[in-house]
Amino acid sequence: MKYLDGLNDAQKSAVLATDGPISVLAGAGSGKTRVLTTRIYHLIRSGVPAGEILAVTFTNKAAREMRERVRKQLGEDVRPEGAPSWLPFIATFHGLGRELLESYGKVMGIPRFFSVYDRDDSEKAIGAALKALDVETKELSPRSVLNRISRAKGEGIRAGEFYEKNGRSSFGGRIAAEAWLRYEKTLAAEKALDFDDLIALPVRLLEEHEDIRELAQNRWKYIHIDEYQDTNALQGRLANMLAAKHRNLFVVGDIDQTIYTWRGASIENLLEFDKKYPEAQTIVLAQNYRSTKNLVDAANTVIEKNKNRKEKYSTSEKAAGEPITVHMAMSAEDEARWIAMRIQKLMREGEKPEDIAILFRTNFQSRALEEGLLRANVPYKLLGTHFFARKEVKDALSWMRLAMDPSREVDKLRAAANPSRGIGKITLGKLAAGQRGALRAGELAKVEAFESVIDELSRAAETLMPSEFVKLVVEKSGMRRVLYDEGSMEDRERFENVEELASVAARHDDVPGKEGIATFLAEAALASDQDEMDQGDNSRRGVTLMTVHAAKGLEFGTIFVSGMEEGLFPHQAMGGDTHRDEEEERRLFYVAMTRAKERLILTLARVRKIYGSDTYAEPSSFLSDIDNALILYDETENISRPPERKRHSFFDDDDDIF
Repeated sequence: MKYLDGLNDAQKSAVLATDGPISVLAGAGSGKTRVLTTRIYHLIRSGVPAGEILAVTFTNKAAREMRERVRKQLGEDVRPEGAPSWLPFIATFHGLGRELLESYGKVMGIPRFFSVYDRDDSEKAIGAALKALDVETKELSPRSVLNRISRAKGEGIRAGEFYEKNGRSSFGGRIAAEAWLRYEKTLAAEKALDFDDLIALPVRLLEEHEDIRELAQNRWKYIHIDEYQDTNALQGRLANMLAAKHRNLFVVGDIDQTIYTWRGASIENLLEFDKKYPEAQTIVLAQNYRSTKNLVDAANTVIEKNKNRKEKYSTSEKAAGEPITVHMAMSAEDEARWIAMRIQKLMREGEKPEDIAILFRTNFQSRALEEGLLRANVPYKLLGTHFFARKEVKDALSWMRLAMDPSREVDKLRAAANPSRGIGKITLGKLAAGQRGALRAGELAKVEAFESVIDELSRAAETLMPSEFVKLVVEKSGMRRVLYDEGSMEDRERFENVEELASVAARHDDVPGKEGIATFLAEAALASDQDEMDQGDNSRRGVTLMTVHAAKGLEFGTIFVSGMEEGLFPHQAMGGDTHRDEEEERRLFYVAMTRAKERLILTLARVRKIYGSDTYAEPSSFLSDIDNALILYDETENISRPPERKRHSFFDDDDDIF
């Protein structure tokens, strides 16, 4: 079998192990995506219908990459005449939840085409609920209430249950319970679900309806779950229910990269997989194809300090490569200046800026780093500047959702005002209250013109490809006229983002009409930080700045990790005195280290201003976890010359650095 060429023995074992439960412990850079896609290809070549194969991962970006790899391996020539399911179903967990609800949710009263509230939409709805309860956002923020509701939904708790438990408790609990009930009414009125519903409701659907559970189990007989260490309790239940009948559950994960327990990820799902499935095979992918030997050895010495893990020692057949550079600056500003200078030097030596990333533990660190890069004229992009959260993009999405369902009041308010067409909230309120006859002639004419556009777009949505539909929305809504034809230079730049929306929608042009448009709208609502790397002006060339959490799954030739100070990384708020949180911080550092292919540079500041006060820092304890033979300590401010190798470390007893 030619498609097995180039795979090592462990990878081949994972690909060829087709039946029963299988857990693959995949170290960083071990080629797990190749293993997953090749295994899917092998199943299809072995006679398994593509429609019986399911693969689930955590970001749209990862799902797209997996889908394209499988498509490329299969080739168009294997597509059966008129077969809609010539490709397996490959999606995120939220995409899987949406598919289950769209296919079978009618029994729960869920409409075929529902909209999905993103976090911003949800916070606004919670804010409106708090306002109706006469609660000031200074007393209780919408975000904190939403987080509390989200945690409860993640545990499978319903709004009514939460109210029974918390409705008569503390002020915060009572308000959260009452706000949740109002929030649920808003979602129902808008025919919408939120992120957490896309997991909680499918679990409830399968648990309460045996016939639908059996339909889903027979639909997908071979199930693949990527990044299994990041699944939460509900996602684990969903996977186990789908696999219960045929037991062909193939999970891939790395306990050493579990960094999301703070938002519900259950490390036990992977740790205890062989207890849930005693007959399970365990395969370890230990060879790292990404990083140099020095980087792999250093990462091993760090992560082996953790106790709550499965034994796994990564290896690399690459050359030793450069040692890890550690630099201490006087302040955060000096640290940023030094990083910028070092990047300039790398760029002069031929390294592309887009192959360089600067990682930081907390968002506040980005300010000094951005200023340092700006002063040095180093191009950069900050991951997390959400493309789909930009006003002009959200305006266009509201028009699209309204065309799909003209009864959505929130989208009607936004679309009527953007671009402005002289229809105010009071006028729309009268319409919502059934008081159309109370409108003046001028008001009625504007409303009818608006409704005529929506009606035209709604008819067009039946047949147009998603990208063509976006273009029509931009024209008919007036966005092109306001932003491009009559707009300022800044407006024209905003219009470029609207144009980019059509490019994103084109990914779904293989499914024309409302099906494809609904899929695109769901992807837009569920976009993650990494998806922003492909969107809008964030795709410009430049060094990438992002948190370590956002970097998971990515790789760069050179990685800078800034703020390597005790209390910052490991982060004090996360670490505290608990064993588990200290280990999670170490796993987070391991993730940061293993993003680098060729070069890892760790920086810290002697003094950092935190909350307006100068804080004297001690070097991170993680630095002492690394074998000193693998480190180059650089204390120069002028890096125009190559730094000299130091024998001592910042931890030597006679090294008075403070």
